[in-house]
Amino acid sequence: MNSAVTDIAELRAIPLFAALDDDGLRRVAGLAVELEVPAGQVLVHAGDPGSGIFLILGGTAVVEARGETMIEVGPGEFVGELALLVPDATRSARVRAKSDVRCLAIFAGDFRELLEDEPRIALAMLPVLAERLWRARSG
Repeated sequence: MNSAVTDIAELRAIPLFAALDDDGLRRVAGLAVELEVPAGQVLVHAGDPGSGIFLILGGTAVVEARGETMIEVGPGEFVGELALLVPDATRSARVRAKSDVRCLAIFAGDFRELLEDEPRIALAMLPVLAERLWRARSG
């Protein structure tokens, strides 16, 4: 089931959007599409162009590269951001729903505009990206 997101209280609970005011949250709600993804379904295929970012509302997804699980992500976390931040990049890993997943999808162009208008989102992404890169390098 796909539907527009209207609950700004639910968006405020996502760490990526916690610093936004109500107007910013309403903007996110207007851009995001809610998706229900059954367990086992792939959200992102490695090698595909970066078409958007996914924010997990419920359930667990796994990020897999070279046949290995790199990380698990759950409620409040996001995936698919690297291919949006690097020009002309493709997806570097596969993301698969480990359980039934409820998530938000924001298309790439909309997300880039959102980052320009709401730089606090980019600031909230930085520690997560840094930790993921550190783990990938040291793991």
